[in-house]
Amino acid sequence: MKINIHNVTKRFDAFTALGSVELEIKSGELVALLGPSGSGKTTLLRIIAGLEWPDEGQVLFDGDDALARSVGERNVGFVFQNYALFRHMRVFENIAFGLRVRPRGRRLAEGEIRARVEKLLELVQLGGLAGRYPNQLSGGQRQRIALARALAIEPRVLLLDEPFGALDAKVRKELRRWLRSLHDEIHVTSVFVTHDQEEALEVADRIVVMDKGRIEQIGTPEEVYERPRTAFVHEFIGESITVPVDVVEGAVRIGGRLVRLGSQGVATGPAHLFVRPHEMTVADADSAPFKGLVKRVHGLGPARRIEIALQDNIPVEIDAPRALGLQVGQLVGLSPNSYLVFPAT
Repeated sequence: MKINIHNVTKRFDAFTALGSVELEIKSGELVALLGPSGSGKTTLLRIIAGLEWPDEGQVLFDGDDALARSVGERNVGFVFQNYALFRHMRVFENIAFGLRVRPRGRRLAEGEIRARVEKLLELVQLGGLAGRYPNQLSGGQRQRIALARALAIEPRVLLLDEPFGALDAKVRKELRRWLRSLHDEIHVTSVFVTHDQEEALEVADRIVVMDKGRIEQIGTPEEVYERPRTAFVHEFIGESITVPVDVVEGAVRIGGRLVRLGSQGVATGPAHLFVRPHEMTVADADSAPFKGLVKRVHGLGPARRIEIALQDNIPVEIDAPRALGLQVGQLVGLSPNSYLVFPAT
């Protein structure tokens, strides 16, 4: 099912949680709403679900006005961070709950309910646990049961709000790989909220990067990482080296010194130059655009993390081959293989 968000605005008193948001989610797509706390991502998810109503704008499900329907009428499956399982019910009854509370005319026969629950338990790889209570399961198992319960009603849309936020790092990694595989199997239109960039990059078909109630960029994981359109996206997605510079008539200056780097069309004035650590190469200090003193060398394996103080004591960190043998106190040059310049805000 396709979801269209048109000009959606939501205010809480004087605070604008969402400002004129435009978004199209394709049928069968897995989309991540990614951003820091307060960016509006959860508010947007709740509006899609019918748990909040916008002050302005439209939400369309396959062209139909979703705002004219209650949360129950939208046929949306919702998975919460804290599982929201019924502690007094066994796993089987938790999954079957949405099917049992349907109006009598839409309720399945008991045999059909049992067959669907058993099929879902196999789908989430937890067959044989139907008789357990939630407190007898691990956090990862409980989250899979919560997902099975959301899928039991055969939702048109699956919404997940920080689904792995309460789990430890190892379990999160396992579950997000599993969620990606599950989505490839069931192809239900899915939207999940996260502040974890690694999670979004690994799981989503497309990422919607949000900040301060607005969408900064929409794109595939590769697009938002390799071709960020704003300074915020560059800093928020992946690691970034950020160097304050000045643009003067198309030339870049750092600390008043002209460096041989183009300004990429940025107008004269203060700016920031952004580089990924792996895109910075150690070079001859006399000819490189940047130079600085090595302050710390750490890390194991074939690469080292090098902390360097540039001119004006600007700190940067890069990755460098162990074979270079860089030492604390050494003067080094740095040359970016790829970089972006954005005006200072």
